[in-house]
Formats: sequence, structure tokens, C-alpha cells
Amino acid sequence: MSKAAEKFHQMGPDELRAQEQDLRDQLFRLKFQLAMGQSESVKKLRQLRRDVARVKTELRARAAQEGRQP
Repeated sequence: MSKAAEKFHQMGPDELRAQEQDLRDQLFRLKFQLAMGQSESVKKLRQLRRDVARVKTELRARAAQEGRQP
């Protein structure tokens, strides 16, 4: 398990949802900056997308353990 995935594994469900929203906001701002030509940070874009996926995966795994949908 990677350090990022391990960090998300230790968070509570409410923290994970808040983290997901924060990551999505960052992703939106970065995409906007890229479109406006203010940034060229493609590496950061990729990392944010992966972190959002990790958070969603963790939430889905917890929901599956409880026997319900996320």
C-alpha cells in the first residue's frame, strides 16, 4: 500500500468525504489554470486525479464491508 493510500485508510468517513471535496476543488482550479495558460503542472493534475480515485476507492471499500452502497 502506498503512503497516500495508507494516509486515506487511516481517515474517518467524514474526513474522507471532506478530503475528496477539497481534492476536487483543487483539481477544478488547476484545470482552469491550465486552460488559461497560467500553469503547466500536468504532474500535479495527474496526482490529484489519482488521489481522488484513492479516496473514492477507500469509501467504496468501507461501504462494501458494511454491506451497503456508498
